[in-house]
Amino acid sequence: MIKKCLFPVAGYGTRFLPATKSMPKEMLPVVNKPLVQYGVEEAIEAGMLNCALVTGRGKRAIADHFDTNYELEHQISGSSKETLLEGIRDVIDRGVFTMVRQREMKGLGHAILTGEPLIGSEAFGVLLSDDLCINEGPGVLAQMTELYRQFRCSIVAVQEVPKDQVYKYGVIAGEAIKDDVYRVDKMVEKPSVEEAPSNLAIIGRYILTPDIFDIIRETPPGANGEVQITDALQTQARTGAVMAYKFKGRRFDCGSVPGFVEATNYVYENLYPSDL
Repeated sequence: MIKKCLFPVAGYGTRFLPATKSMPKEMLPVVNKPLVQYGVEEAIEAGMLNCALVTGRGKRAIADHFDTNYELEHQISGSSKETLLEGIRDVIDRGVFTMVRQREMKGLGHAILTGEPLIGSEAFGVLLSDDLCINEGPGVLAQMTELYRQFRCSIVAVQEVPKDQVYKYGVIAGEAIKDDVYRVDKMVEKPSVEEAPSNLAIIGRYILTPDIFDIIRETPPGANGEVQITDALQTQARTGAVMAYKFKGRRFDCGSVPGFVEATNYVYENLYPSDL
């Protein structure tokens, strides 16, 4: 039903300097797999085979990762190391990758609008690689796709966070219409603890309907002087409908060093094959 997923991957990753001075933060490996590959695998699992990458300067390594490296493959062909490429080969074979550059960093809303030519007039997913989500069952985007079949409107993934951490997130309030699903009536980007309407924070998974592009075009800069997708979704909630979904799974904030280390330890201890 939803065939395309947008990946905003143009950010500088300044919290990981100097590592990200010349390497995209999305290519930071959680054990032996870069963050962006985890995200692409989640999108493909949800049926979103068309992966639209909104890139920026210094991001060529992302495009190269989702392409064949003939010299490397020739060197390890027939060896035991060749099996290490099976996962990325499957991703490359199944996915279709398109790219557009975001020339200026003007916020997530602007990044999504930059990707409009790659999306067109259909509903689409958005995945932020900083948020690594691990699931025993269906991934977060697959869960959200099932909800979209029912509601046919924009959906944001949320999770409860400590009240003193709400200033880091977009935060929603709304009516619970069934278990873990809320009809959103208020969204605030990076509120103070006193202003936060709840402790339900938006994480980096969205399903958006295509009218969001026109709404973003009319959305003025908000928090930090950037065009915020939260502000555009607040407008969409007022004029139509936006749902929030408390997803199933474990999420790691890999945009921060402690979260990245936590994710690496978890994946190594629980998911990394013991025979490698």
